[in-house]
Amino acid sequence: MRAAGRFARHLAADGLLPNVARVQAELYGSLGATGAGHGTPGAVMLGLEGSAPETVDPRLARVRVEEIRDSKQLLLAGTHTIEFDHTADIVLSLHATAFHSNGMVFSAFDGAGDALSRRVYYSVGGGFVVDESETKSGAREDSAVPYPFNTAAELVRLATENACSIAELMARNEAALGREPDLRAGLLRIWAAMRECVEAGLTATGTLPGALRVRRRARLLAETLDPDDPLYAMDWLTVYALAVNEENAGGGRVVTAPTNGAAGVIPAVLHYYSRFVPVRPTTASSSSS
Repeated sequence: MRAAGRFARHLAADGLLPNVARVQAELYGSLGATGAGHGTPGAVMLGLEGSAPETVDPRLARVRVEEIRDSKQLLLAGTHTIEFDHTADIVLSLHATAFHSNGMVFSAFDGAGDALSRRVYYSVGGGFVVDESETKSGAREDSAVPYPFNTAAELVRLATENACSIAELMARNEAALGREPDLRAGLLRIWAAMRECVEAGLTATGTLPGALRVRRRARLLAETLDPDDPLYAMDWLTVYALAVNEENAGGGRVVTAPTNGAAGVIPAVLHYYSRFVPVRPTTASSSSS
């Protein structure tokens, strides 16, 4: 969705939008292999119309995708109507692109079929998208931070050597990248999205999309939990994770993070701590740091 949105904005910024009659998206590697099952084609359509993952309403998004498929028309960048046949204009390929397995090529054509623009993007993980020019620049974020690391062991070592928590160390890295003013607000937005995801998963019923017709279980399991059970808190940890992965499978909004998409571990653990772990007083030494 982010890549498609960037392409649509590029067309508008370059003054090409009024001349566009057709847009084609080619999805390679992992994106091509799992596209239909992961809802990727729908995300591409919504991105071309200007939707963003952080703000799109998942329920309305599903309706809009069906409208595009049925009408075979798309509102490019939210303003320019073009013909769009998702069976022909979204191409899924198992071949991987050279730079990254999750490659995408977007092309725009005029009414005569002549190419107006072509852009290559890569989904590099964590919700981040880079274009071809950014991959060639050779710029690396880890060269600009005071505490670069490539493994969890290195991260722990750096925190130990600098007598700080992992959170504090990461905050210093973010500050070096100029993100400090929005850091707390950004974290709170992520936490809000995680809460909304769990709440949605705990209220939803029915079956998940797909031929297997898998029944949603998070709400049903939550209703059976016994507060007197010694494992009550741990059971909620499991239910929170299940709520998230069912929302993911159902096309809802989830926060992209390691293991979150597949198992909901990160939001589940945060919910567990928020609900069941008492808040400890902040010491003077930790507050001063």
